[in-house]
Amino acid sequence: MFWAALLLLSGAVATRHDSDLMSFVTLPEVRALKWEIEYYDRERLAPGYWFVAPYGQITPEKPTMKYQQYQVGPYIYDDSGVLIWAGAPLYDNQNVFDFKPVHNIGDDPYLSFIVGWEYDESKKGHGAIVNNHYEVEKEVQALNDVHDFNMHEFNIMDGGKTALACTYRSQLVSLADFGRPTEESWVTVGGFVEVDIETSKVLVQWDSIDNVALHESNVFHESDAPAGAPGWDYVHINAVDKNKAGDYLISMRFTNTIYLISGQDGNIVWRLGGPKSDFKQDFTFSKQHDVKFVSSDGTRHVISFLNNASDEGGQDEKISSVLFIELDTSVVPMTAKVIKRINRPDSGLTRLRGSARALPNGNVFIGWSERGYSSEHASNGDLLMTARFASDRYSTYRSYKGEFIGRPTAPPDLVASVYGTNDEDMTTIIHVSWNGATDVVQWKFYAQAQDHGQSVLIGTVNKTDFETMFIADGYMDFVSAQAIDAAGSVMHTSKIMRTGTPPDWKAAGWSGSSSGPTPDDPSIIVAANNNANSMSSNESGGGGKGAEVINNGSSTGSGRQTAQYADAKEVAKQVAKAYEIVRAIGSLLIFLLLAVTLCGGGFAFWRLMRTRRGRYQHVPTEEGLPVEEIHLVSNRRP
Repeated sequence: MFWAALLLLSGAVATRHDSDLMSFVTLPEVRALKWEIEYYDRERLAPGYWFVAPYGQITPEKPTMKYQQYQVGPYIYDDSGVLIWAGAPLYDNQNVFDFKPVHNIGDDPYLSFIVGWEYDESKKGHGAIVNNHYEVEKEVQALNDVHDFNMHEFNIMDGGKTALACTYRSQLVSLADFGRPTEESWVTVGGFVEVDIETSKVLVQWDSIDNVALHESNVFHESDAPAGAPGWDYVHINAVDKNKAGDYLISMRFTNTIYLISGQDGNIVWRLGGPKSDFKQDFTFSKQHDVKFVSSDGTRHVISFLNNASDEGGQDEKISSVLFIELDTSVVPMTAKVIKRINRPDSGLTRLRGSARALPNGNVFIGWSERGYSSEHASNGDLLMTARFASDRYSTYRSYKGEFIGRPTAPPDLVASVYGTNDEDMTTIIHVSWNGATDVVQWKFYAQAQDHGQSVLIGTVNKTDFETMFIADGYMDFVSAQAIDAAGSVMHTSKIMRTGTPPDWKAAGWSGSSSGPTPDDPSIIVAANNNANSMSSNESGGGGKGAEVINNGSSTGSGRQTAQYADAKEVAKQVAKAYEIVRAIGSLLIFLLLAVTLCGGGFAFWRLMRTRRGRYQHVPTEEGLPVEEIHLVSNRRP
């Protein structure tokens, strides 16, 4: 046990310089961000997982500049901050945006996200749809005339046939709107497309330049000089949604306005907010993000969005908030009223990015973006939870919460190592994880005395973290683990793995025989531990323990101190040696048997050939060679 503790301590010291990241024995290439969480009323939290996509910077980093591989990309956590799925390896540590669960494609849940463009701009990025086995099913490509698949939105429509995305393209335009008809400037035109998911074909395309005048922008003014390409980002579209009537809801941050676009002719039906609002309203908002329909029925709509109320240049209000707005377009003038306002819990400002979604049970989950800051609120606005990354080096553009069932096809990952200084003080440490599995509640650990021996249950441990560690008495040579669900059913079994040993036992502190330790027979160790536990329990007036609770990772010193355990170790040692002898003798016997058979067969063949040579020595073959000169070709593999 001393060696196991020393190993764990050394691992902790080795990773202290990046203590804001998790690391795993079973997935050494993966790093995951840790969370700082505060609960205010955990019982009222909605069921589901967190979906975030950490990134260090929006612009893709060159591979040589990455802090550490596999910590950027799609990640799923539970509401305790325990990692469920590290998806960064899926797209080789590329930036990912708008990562969320999707429930409107079919009966099974899916995942969708945007893969960012390559750092050398060799690829534009794309929208990805992944099934619950974590297999990429669809990739929607960017338009030819845009720089990249825009990071703001990949919105799967009902049925999974089409998707909405934002577009940015550079265009040279006249400044006549500013009273300067002889001048031109490059501007970044904001728009959206609806595309066919199967073919990436554009079904609907809308651009701002023909619908939103330059003077509506709050960043590009009539006094500003013309700009070269890519030009002034004069509207900055950052969200698009669609209702059952076929109309589109869009948000433009640089006009402080939300628009409804007709699905029939592409005209602006109405504006909410900004200097040209069509609604009578008693509230303000600005620099908004993630505008979505909550409901839309004829002339009444409920929408939600994050009111950032600030940007890099300043602020319009003291605090950012999420607004739920009810719109009535049947009256004159049309009305808009706040039916729910949720202020940022720390009274701060989200100057960039962010998201807000109503959950099925009425709760609201909000992503305030910077450092992954998120919060969950009850339907009446009560604060239930806040969370943020332990690291200040990463953010996520949006944060989501939702239910999801992950069923990875790959088996669980398992790594085992053995430690000890002598035959009577051996410990096997086993780590197991199953990246992406959502329903594992327990792990059962098995060991075999030989590579094809019988599996013996050596312990059961409840799953409480992404990676589960199990400490077994003795030297378990061949080990495996089973993932168990809440019903007690086996979900999957790991491969049988050989336990790792030090490259030099003497250098590792070994004081036993020069050849190193001998693997134990797990059935003997289990029996000894059960017997020791039973005796201890009887002495204290309790009942015995079954094999399934042999070892839960805690100390088993009482078992080690028994004579039965020492005897069992010796028996196991002798059994292992006997097995090796039998294997060696078996190999020798097989060799001798083959040798005798081959020798006997060879002698008979020699006699036969000698007899034939006297009668047929000079008979030619069809190839023109005498029989004795035809070389025999062996069919044995070298």
